[in-house]
Amino acid sequence: MSNPAPPRIFSRDRRKAVWDRAQLRQQREDAARFVLEDMAEDFAERIAFMQLAPERALLMGSLVGDLPGLDIVIHAPPGGFDEELPFPGGPFDFIAGFETLATVNDLPAALLHMRCALTEGGVAMASLVGAGSLANLRRAMIAAEPDRPAPRMHPLIDNRAATALLERAGFRRFVVDSRSLSVAYRSLDRLVGDLRDQALGNQLARPAPPLGRAALGRARAAFLEHADPEGRVIERFEILTLTGWKT
Repeated sequence: MSNPAPPRIFSRDRRKAVWDRAQLRQQREDAARFVLEDMAEDFAERIAFMQLAPERALLMGSLVGDLPGLDIVIHAPPGGFDEELPFPGGPFDFIAGFETLATVNDLPAALLHMRCALTEGGVAMASLVGAGSLANLRRAMIAAEPDRPAPRMHPLIDNRAATALLERAGFRRFVVDSRSLSVAYRSLDRLVGDLRDQALGNQLARPAPPLGRAALGRARAAFLEHADPEGRVIERFEILTLTGWKT
């Protein structure tokens, strides 16, 4: 008996459009880059710490350029290929995913294909915004439509789920860890703009319609309810990093 198809939570077309727009937004000098830069710096530190010297690497979703220490690099923007199918162009000594795996419908399949695309002894890393992130934004979205909240936020995975997914994908040696990134905001609109700059906008298959004027006003007010005495709302990004070795 065949396994049922995974639920279609995300839209591949919307996903590609969000990343295409983010690439254009990144051309501005004041574009937000802190999440993707944090991921890139963390990847670079791990590469140096593990003394990796991959000859052939695949970077998925990078908006911040190459990583130091990598010789031959292939860039794969979201939409360049379907991560839920076998990866083209392999095998690779190293694969890094910048947030892209957070919005695939069949994450177990994507991790399986990532492992299969590695050479023996190769390393895969994937960073994504995980559970516990953007609590103030979530509260604001609920306050905007208290009677009938619409789906506007992505489902997020936590450490335990990520660990189980790596094991299910066939990794026999792996590590999952997390860190927090805190950012101060004085308005909901600035937060939304930062998310769009970094391809963290809505990629749901059935997105809700835009908020009306009254609902948007409620969301803005609810967001600022948690401001500190200086008018700043501290929003937290929980960054999960999944590392697996093909053994």
